[in-house]
Amino acid sequence: MGTFLSTFLADSAELPELADRVRSSGPVPLSSPLPVGDLAADSVAATKLMASLLHLARKGLRDPKASEVPRVSIAPQLVAGAYRSDQLFRWNGNPAPAWAPLSGFFASSDGWVRTHANYPHHEAALRSLLRLDAFATAETVAHAISRRSALDLEDEAAASNAVISAVRSPSKWRGHPQAQTLEADPFVSLKQQAGDAGLHSLGSADGHAPLEGVRVLDLTRVIAGPVATRSLAFFGADVLRIDSPGMPELPWQYLDTGQGKRSALLDLGHKPDRDRFERLLTDADVVVTGYRPNSLDRFGLSPVELHNRHPGLVIGRVSAWGLSGPWAERRGFDSIVQAASGIAQIHADGTGRPGALPAQALDHSAGYLLAAGIMSALRRRHLDGRGWTVDISLARVAQELLAQPNSPPTEGGPLEIPTVNAETREGTVTCAAPAISISGDTKRYRWIGCPWGADRPEWAEPRSANVQR
Repeated sequence: MGTFLSTFLADSAELPELADRVRSSGPVPLSSPLPVGDLAADSVAATKLMASLLHLARKGLRDPKASEVPRVSIAPQLVAGAYRSDQLFRWNGNPAPAWAPLSGFFASSDGWVRTHANYPHHEAALRSLLRLDAFATAETVAHAISRRSALDLEDEAAASNAVISAVRSPSKWRGHPQAQTLEADPFVSLKQQAGDAGLHSLGSADGHAPLEGVRVLDLTRVIAGPVATRSLAFFGADVLRIDSPGMPELPWQYLDTGQGKRSALLDLGHKPDRDRFERLLTDADVVVTGYRPNSLDRFGLSPVELHNRHPGLVIGRVSAWGLSGPWAERRGFDSIVQAASGIAQIHADGTGRPGALPAQALDHSAGYLLAAGIMSALRRRHLDGRGWTVDISLARVAQELLAQPNSPPTEGGPLEIPTVNAETREGTVTCAAPAISISGDTKRYRWIGCPWGADRPEWAEPRSANVQR
């Protein structure tokens, strides 16, 4: 396999020879001047390899040679489908409204910007920043932006709740202080908890699921974090997603990444809910967060405090811009990082209008790599009892992608990508088929279509699967 997998294995101190255990039947059909197909294949491969390694550890093989790890295969069409899941998703036959009217590229007085207004509070903040009322159309927004400087809008948005990025060239991004900060960061960071080791073995795996019996608290939103926790659920973990009742998720977006997970609501600012969450933490093996760095610290959820109260916990974190640098606390999404880093300019059309990757590949890759890092950490915890913190950022993934040589775009044309349908109480849900599995493991989601916020905030017996076709 490729450079991205080798970099992950090096950063996570795994055997470099594991890359030789991966086979693919061809390139992943995601057409781009950048090697995004290689990034997708390697990210999925990392997840499958780490699941295999963890499974071997739970079966008693502590330190396997690379040759003892079962080979994993990459199905290019499945990987492409997983990365383009928002484009394949159907709810009662209807496609997902992936982009709100005020999300997109707009010409400024001196260049281009990209806005993200999919969530109502971000749309309201954008209108407020531009001094527009609630009835302003995309055309009105375009006119207001055309009179403003791209960099001024970017900075003013960062000071409010709006989400706007100036579109930069790759060279401009390389000279940016945030990009230079990220240069010193690993692709994926794994840090061991300080202090004495405890007794945190996962026990043996009686069945085919590598994460059987593992409990995961999911505090993530949008795509990257939910893809990570969906992967953990696919491999057998009991994943319980916790959201604030005051911050609803987009319903289709949750269904697109919520397979195999349960979803409950708790207000961490309300003491009874906070106490209930702490009881959940007591029995959790993994906590995954997807908010801006330090935003959950006020609830006592920084890695230091979590490890102090719950030694042996594995913490996974995904952020937009990384943990340090001048932009660490800024809001960001895949599309915004593409704009800021130069990816959007690389994909500009003949008129100079910026473009985008064929999928939200920064999000999906970060999600699969975070899941891989978490499983690597769980294997080590199983062997030595120590907790770990695993970190990845969309911007660091973008820089790794931009650092590789450009590749000729794959051939276009219609793709025959497998999907699965499930009849749920929410109606018929169609989603991309899973791209991950290991030898002897199921190739289906355990269930599809659990509504957002529909479960009790407690660890529970496994939900029965629904029929998929």
